[in-house]
Amino acid sequence: MLAAGLRSLSPPLAAGYYTELEEVLLAADIGPPVVSRLVAGVRARGPRMPDEATDALVAVALSLMSSRPRDLFALPRQGEGRGGGPAVLLFYGINGAGKTTSIGKLAHRLKQEGRKPMVVAADTYRAAGIEQVAAWARRAEVDLFEGKGGADPASVVFDGIHASRARGCDVVLVDTAGRLQTQRNLLEELAKIGRVTGKALDGGAYESLLVIDAVLGLTSLVQARDFNRVIPMTGLVLAKLDSSAKGGAVIAIESELGVPVKLAGVGEGIDDLTAFEPEPFVRSLFED
Repeated sequence: MLAAGLRSLSPPLAAGYYTELEEVLLAADIGPPVVSRLVAGVRARGPRMPDEATDALVAVALSLMSSRPRDLFALPRQGEGRGGGPAVLLFYGINGAGKTTSIGKLAHRLKQEGRKPMVVAADTYRAAGIEQVAAWARRAEVDLFEGKGGADPASVVFDGIHASRARGCDVVLVDTAGRLQTQRNLLEELAKIGRVTGKALDGGAYESLLVIDAVLGLTSLVQARDFNRVIPMTGLVLAKLDSSAKGGAVIAIESELGVPVKLAGVGEGIDDLTAFEPEPFVRSLFED
């Protein structure tokens, strides 16, 4: 773990300290460009004691992360309606990242807050994918709109948004097909979903949320770059952020793309989805 590696370093004033620090950070899969900036930032602060060095690391890391708001801006304030239609949140990412689970947890949370969410199952390529979304919708006790197998996913999203109006739902959570960033045809389909969503909302704003697996390290940065070219992200969801996965690549993603993590999955339970808070997250990387 990163914190253990930092504890093993020589004192900050010892010869070779910054070389050791760089090696420990690189081993944590944070990425060379960010590691260089972290080390330079700590060096500039001139810490004399290990605790001072840790505080410097936290401060520099936070300065590299996104300064954009981390709230779900598409959601109306509680008790207020939306004249232009429901709030729409598109979720996408590779298979297994935690996309469907995150949708189910957020749907549950939104219902607990007094909202009326609908989940749209737009993964029309996999019957199992639709079944998984349906299972989470039942568990969260929220409305579900299912696409038929083989149907055009963008048309399912369009119809789902209109169905949400008829059912009086104020939030729509869209589950798209899992895909790799190298699958150009599926990425083009994702871009189409984004265009169709804007059309269904008469040009209104919507969230596009990339779900990344905290275990995957810098692989997530490659995914984020490619997905962002196709459908610009408004935020990230960091799934599977538990004691065994610290998600240090988040610093690199936010630093390069400027896109904030908005939600974090911290366990398997339906209540285990929280708003992402940068400072506790960064401190958990560098401290026990």
